[in-house]
Amino acid sequence: MGYSQFLNMIPEAFLVLALILVFIADFCLTKSERKNAVICKMTSALLVCQIVLMTTVPAAEAFGGMYVASQAANVMKIILTLGTLIVVIMAQPWLENEVRKNSGEFYLLVLSTLLGMYMMTSSGNFLMFFLGLETASVPMACLVAFDKYKKNSAEGAAKYILTATFSSGIMLYGISFVYGSVGTLYFNDVADKISYFAQYESQLPMLLMGLVFFFSGLGFKLSLVPFHFWTADTYEGAPTAVTGYLSVVSKGAAAFALMVILVKVFAPLTAYWEYLLYIVIVLSITIANLFAIRQSELKRFMAFSSISQAGYIMLAVIGASQTGMASLMYYVLVYVVANMAVFTVISAVEASPNPLQRKGTLTQMSTYDGLYQTNPKLAFLMTLALFSLAGIPPFAGMFSKFFVFMAAAEQGSFWAYFVVFIALINTVVSLYYYLLIVKAMYIKQTDTPLPTFRTEASTRIALAVCTLGIALFGICSCIYDYLFAASAF
Repeated sequence: MGYSQFLNMIPEAFLVLALILVFIADFCLTKSERKNAVICKMTSALLVCQIVLMTTVPAAEAFGGMYVASQAANVMKIILTLGTLIVVIMAQPWLENEVRKNSGEFYLLVLSTLLGMYMMTSSGNFLMFFLGLETASVPMACLVAFDKYKKNSAEGAAKYILTATFSSGIMLYGISFVYGSVGTLYFNDVADKISYFAQYESQLPMLLMGLVFFFSGLGFKLSLVPFHFWTADTYEGAPTAVTGYLSVVSKGAAAFALMVILVKVFAPLTAYWEYLLYIVIVLSITIANLFAIRQSELKRFMAFSSISQAGYIMLAVIGASQTGMASLMYYVLVYVVANMAVFTVISAVEASPNPLQRKGTLTQMSTYDGLYQTNPKLAFLMTLALFSLAGIPPFAGMFSKFFVFMAAAEQGSFWAYFVVFIALINTVVSLYYYLLIVKAMYIKQTDTPLPTFRTEASTRIALAVCTLGIALFGICSCIYDYLFAASAF
């Protein structure tokens, strides 16, 4: 087993190369006034090349099965890279205005986090998975604290890293239980040995403890109830671009990894973890929706929205089938463009001229009162994104919800149907609170609306990509067909 094994890890190798190139550019352009623009364009170009490269990369294995790049994993990496590309583009105006001296560090941290998510999605061993999770989590904490002179940013990062530390410890504890029960960490071997040892009652409690602890650790990453308490404060404190990145890209990688591990590794214990999923899904969707209604701060509002969306994503896991995997990837793809469109608008409003000196209030929902009067294009694009998140036809969000409902219903049990029914009811509730923002923009009147302003070119590009995805992903059936073909276990 030599260094030639790395040739099977082409996506990760290219991403490491991109990290090195961005680091060199950051070092060489220290005194350049155009440093941020150059590095942003360079990072964006590298991510585009990565997406193109990923479309041609075949399935591969390395290091005796520790690294397994299936076709589904490669497609998921494309989706994650697309989300990262949108974040990089939308972050440029903020970096230019707020933290110009540190802009290179931002791109390095984003790429490092993406590398960790790549390792998570392609792991074939619990140790590899844990290393990927930590590689993604530690730079993410740095990103949350990137506004280092702002109290909320430091507070959000502290809550994130402390909770991440405890959840990682719980997960590692669960992995140790699994290893103690079956004597291996390789996914395929674990599944085979669980099937053998599960017939002995003396082994079953330790396996179930390992499963529960592992699920609890990954539930933090997905911000599922009851592992969600860090989410609102972290989303509010983090820079808006980082909040968007945390809400979509990080969540997508964790959801994919959880489904692969539950379906492939813990398949013999399906009778136990499916009921755990039922409870978590109902709690996540219902509690998040109820708390979202009460929010007046937009980033906290989107935090509870993301908790609810995580519950919907988990509906695809219930099916434990090819349809479920395709539905999960499709949901994450649609969620990336819709959610990033919302955060791009929030970022644009934050960067707008502020003649009334509303410092610290530009993320309040009341700031959007009468936005349609002064900035109709932004209000319209925000409305499209919110309609997609709510699942209103004909936008892509409606199709993504339909597919995860269909995947869950295919399971065929009474409890699966019951969970789908609860999710349908909560979809109506979510429509109400998403429309609160639309009401503020179009119906509410104020004597001091935001002034008319022109957004940066990078912001317009990010909004164009997101809006195109919202409009086309739902009507281009070939996209779901491609994801379904790539989702075979």
